[in-house]
Amino acid sequence: MAAGILLVGGFGTRLAPLTNKVPKPMLTIAGLPVTEHQLAMAKKAGITTVVLATSYLSEVFVPYFADGSAWGMNLLYAVEKEPLGTGGAIRNAAQLLNTDEPIVVFNGDVLSSHDLTGQIKKHLENKADVTLHLTRVADARAYGAVLTDSGGRVTAFLEKMDNPTTNTINAGCYVFKPEIINSIALDAVVSVERETFPALIASGAKVFSFIDDSYWLDIGTPKALLQGSIDLVSGRADGAAFKNADVKEQTNNYLIFNGAEVDPTAKIFGGSCIGAGARIGAGTQIEGSIVEGGVLIESGAQIKNSFLAKNSKVAPNEIISSSFLLNGEIFPLFS
Repeated sequence: MAAGILLVGGFGTRLAPLTNKVPKPMLTIAGLPVTEHQLAMAKKAGITTVVLATSYLSEVFVPYFADGSAWGMNLLYAVEKEPLGTGGAIRNAAQLLNTDEPIVVFNGDVLSSHDLTGQIKKHLENKADVTLHLTRVADARAYGAVLTDSGGRVTAFLEKMDNPTTNTINAGCYVFKPEIINSIALDAVVSVERETFPALIASGAKVFSFIDDSYWLDIGTPKALLQGSIDLVSGRADGAAFKNADVKEQTNNYLIFNGAEVDPTAKIFGGSCIGAGARIGAGTQIEGSIVEGGVLIESGAQIKNSFLAKNSKVAPNEIISSSFLLNGEIFPLFS
C-alpha cells in the first residue's frame, strides 16, 4: 500500500487577496477545500496515510481536517519553518512516514482525475525509482516539458521554455521509491523539477512516465479556480469528495449544500455551487459561480462567473460579473 505527501505550503500569490488569510489549498471549489478533493483522489487509489506538507498559514489545516478520521484517513502534518522548495518539502514530510512502500507526492496546485491506481501499478511493474504523471496540453510554454523514449522512460526534464520540443508536460503527481526521497538533502532548499529529476536522469536512474490525458487543471489563478469548481459540479472532473460531503442537491447545473436556503424562484445554473448557510433571495440568477458558506444574496441580484467569499453580502438587484467579492470589496477576476 502506498503512502502520500500533499504539497500545500505555497503562498498562492496569484490568488491574492483571496489567499491573504486563507491558504490556497483551503479555498473552496465546488463547496469543499481544494485539499479535500485531492485527499478523495488519494483515498480512491487506496492511499489512506497522507502527510500534509504545510508552510504558509499552516494552522488553518488542522481545525478542518484534524487527524483525518472523519474521512477514513490518517493525516499527519509537516510544517516548514522556511520554504524549502518542492524537494525540501518532500524530504521534510517523508520523515513522518516509516514505509518501504511507494510514496505518492501530490501538488497542491493541481486538480486531476487521472488514473492514480494505474500510475502506482506501472511504477511497481517497472521497479522504477520515480514515475511521473504526464499529460498533453495545447501550449506547453507555461509548464515543464518532459521527453520520453519509446518505452516510456524519461530522457529529459525541461523547465518552462519559449519553444518547447514536446507538448507532454509534468502534471505534478509523482510516485517515488522511498530511498530516492531519503537521498534528498534534509533541511535544504531543493527543487525536484530543476535539480532532483534532471540529476536522476543523468545518473541513469529508472525514471518512468505515466501518460494520462484525463481531466487535469492547474488551479493557480482565480479563473482556473472557478473553472475547476464548475468542472467538478458538472461532472467533467472526478467528484469523489462529494461522497463524504453534506450535499443537499446536485445536478450537472448546480450543487447545493445542506443548510443553504434557496428561494424557489432563484435560478442557479452553469455549474454553480451554493455553500452551507448561504441564503439566496427571490428572483436571483447565479451562473457559473462559487457562493461560499454564509453568503447572503438578496432578491433580484445577478451573479455570473464570480467567487463570493464566505459571509459576503450582495445587495438587492446588484449585478456582479467576472469578479470576486471579499470583505465587502469587489475585485476583477484576472486570469
